[in-house]
Amino acid sequence: MPKIRLSGHIEVPKGRIAAIRSALPAHIALTRAEPGCLAFDVTEDETRPGRFDVSELFASREDFDAHQTRMTSSPWAKITKNIPRHYNIEEVVS
Repeated sequence: MPKIRLSGHIEVPKGRIAAIRSALPAHIALTRAEPGCLAFDVTEDETRPGRFDVSELFASREDFDAHQTRMTSSPWAKITKNIPRHYNIEEVVS
């Protein structure tokens, strides 16, 4: 069964960076605790203000879809509403 990898970034407007930084630890902890989450990182780019790089790896499409469903009703979804996301999602066979 292929794994699902998401990579990319979000671009946070200057006025919302503090809220993102504040909410990020809980979002990361909740996601890493989800069934099938193999890796999950969101890191602030030190050279590009407002850019947060995102890297996710889930054991299956089902696990990835469950994460997406949970996330849409989470505090993170509310805090990041309308923030541009630039993601690439691919199947990884290993």
